[in-house]
Amino acid sequence: MGTMTAVCWAIFIGLLNFIDPTMTNWLGFALFYVALFLALSGSAALIGFVVRFGTLHHELAFYAVSTAFRQSFLFALFIVISLFLLHHNLFTWLNIGLLLMIFAVLELFIASYKKSRL
Repeated sequence: MGTMTAVCWAIFIGLLNFIDPTMTNWLGFALFYVALFLALSGSAALIGFVVRFGTLHHELAFYAVSTAFRQSFLFALFIVISLFLLHHNLFTWLNIGLLLMIFAVLELFIASYKKSRL
């Protein structure tokens, strides 16, 4: 996971250097957002796993990885959607508040669904 995260960051930095945002089409922006999403998701998953596995020794590594990856996925998606809204001049407190509420409800739903299955 660490190697792929480093590769994703290298791709993201390469995109920043090679793509001109004033001259690119939708594909350039899509590549930018996808590369940023993958890089952020991998980094947050690694950090989340290290924190969880280091502090919660009673938990299996599989559960720590799955929780860290789920939360990093939601975190990266929140950041990418926020940047997309900022790019289209839709970044307002109302939109960010609604987005935070949507992600909080989604995380609570997923966490409670997993606990009900156990």
